[in-house]
Amino acid sequence: MKKFGDRKDGIKLRKIHSMHVIMPLIFPNRCDNEAFISDRIDLTAINAYLAKKNAEKPEYAYNLFQVIVTAVLKTMVLRPKMNRFIANNTMYLHKETSASFTVKKIFTDDGAEALAQVRVNGTETIDDIHNEIFRQVSFCRSDKLDGGTESLNAVAAIPGFLKKIVGAGARFLDRHGWMPASVTEGDPFYGSVYLSNLGSIKLGAGYHHLANWGTCSVFCTIGEKKMRPFYYADGTMQIKECVDLGLTIDERIADGYYYSRTVKLLKHLLENPELLEKPLNEEVDY
Repeated sequence: MKKFGDRKDGIKLRKIHSMHVIMPLIFPNRCDNEAFISDRIDLTAINAYLAKKNAEKPEYAYNLFQVIVTAVLKTMVLRPKMNRFIANNTMYLHKETSASFTVKKIFTDDGAEALAQVRVNGTETIDDIHNEIFRQVSFCRSDKLDGGTESLNAVAAIPGFLKKIVGAGARFLDRHGWMPASVTEGDPFYGSVYLSNLGSIKLGAGYHHLANWGTCSVFCTIGEKKMRPFYYADGTMQIKECVDLGLTIDERIADGYYYSRTVKLLKHLLENPELLEKPLNEEVDY
């Protein structure tokens, strides 16, 4: 049941440490509170897992991006503080867990982009995420416009002198959680995590800022797959295929120990992808 102070997209957190009450008052902007974490993932287990899944000749092949999206969503479900956001100096918990990403319709300089978002309730497995990403990507690469793109086009058509007024009004609605659902449902910055698959355009993973707009407190960049050396305690070295991940997080939503455990879980899931065959909300020992 919605209580006074809740938003349509978030539950106000009333029993939190005083530090988490004070921090948004002192540092009110999300972009001023970014913590960046990077890690390198050995792809040996994922490559073997994908080969096994694709040996069944599915209509839409399983790929690295789907594995990472599923692992990130499972991490968000099992580590719920990562699903928090701060708006109007108040901390909330998202009412749902979602992953947003941008789909390039055609890989050219002038190719259009579309927005996609996968929403979960915790019972899904990697097969469900795979099917939903297939549906989303197929829709985005069609000639149909997604809701977010339609909203952007509508704003772009407004005469120049009115854009500032519309922008100020939009920021006011955003800050108070009053933005119409027709806008927020297609906006990737209204969600749990935004993923950018930079490897698909031959770029490495790196820092990407958050946004003061919306409710997204986590941004994940995925780099290009590379062959790199891995060094071991006994002094030996082995060349393996790997991928780098970059995580930009609003440091106000949790503490460093919580982030460390979260990254450990994410890495464990990616190094043991068979765990993604279980529901997102099933606990994992790590």
